[in-house]
Amino acid sequence: MQPNETEKPRWTPTRAGRDARAVSTAPRFYSVAQVARIFGMSSMTVYRAIADGQFPALKVRGRLIVPAKIVDEMTEAAMAEGVVVDAASWVVER
Repeated sequence: MQPNETEKPRWTPTRAGRDARAVSTAPRFYSVAQVARIFGMSSMTVYRAIADGQFPALKVRGRLIVPAKIVDEMTEAAMAEGVVVDAASWVVER
């Protein structure tokens, strides 16, 4: 038996394997359409709520995105408190 036959093959890390931040299963942001699907409403309702300052969002070069953390925290608060959570209370006043 030759020495190479008993050795285990070497593992070569991929680019993503070297940088743990590159591998993420949970999204950091949702599109308006995704938020609408999550909450079971139309995209237009979410767009109107954002425009009226009643739903938190970020605008990047004309595109609106919603931090997943906000969606998660609103959902957790509603479940933990057992009450209706007003999304407008999550909007930061300027």
